[in-house]
Amino acid sequence: MTLQLRVYVPPHPLIKHWLAVARDSGTPSVLFRSAITELGRWLTYEAAREWLPTLETMVQSPLDSCPATLINPEVPVAVVPILRAGLGLLEGAQSLLPLASIYHLGLVRNEETLEPACYLNKLPEKFDPQTRVLITDPMLATGGSIMLAMAELTQRGVDPALTRIVCVVAAPPALQKLSAAYPGLNVYTATIDEVVNDKGYIVPGLGDAGDRIFGT
Repeated sequence: MTLQLRVYVPPHPLIKHWLAVARDSGTPSVLFRSAITELGRWLTYEAAREWLPTLETMVQSPLDSCPATLINPEVPVAVVPILRAGLGLLEGAQSLLPLASIYHLGLVRNEETLEPACYLNKLPEKFDPQTRVLITDPMLATGGSIMLAMAELTQRGVDPALTRIVCVVAAPPALQKLSAAYPGLNVYTATIDEVVNDKGYIVPGLGDAGDRIFGT
């Protein structure tokens, strides 16, 4: 079967609500940060479906023994927030994946060339090939940052088919690049906006997610 990038836009009312709060230019930083946290939580919930490794066992209820399904703690799970803005989604994701290892990846975009550069890389030299990796990055616009992140991860042994990207807004340029390079990947986003302007911003988008999260 030919692999193909899958992009999920969950039709959940809580996701729609917090997206509306995040889009509103009148939303103060403290509430915007809460909205991004909640989006991280609910989009991670959707991404974890049929992704987290499980094991079948038996448990003893107060009345009888019965079959049960548990998260397999022996299969590693990692969350990679793309700094800075990916930290906003991290709190919500981490509340659902409390045992996950957190590996920070700092990327900055040149506002003239729109090309990304790495200023912090806390990734391990090698990942276990079974590692489930969740990447958090609110905006997938031109695709430069997420493509650099994927390159850093795959050269360390990460399987794109076991990787999930959680973002708030995605745009066609980024999705097209990901589809061409990593067709087994899965992306979970609150919405897809069709326009990226000449400054590399998604329209209508959210504005600068990092500045709005941190009030800078």
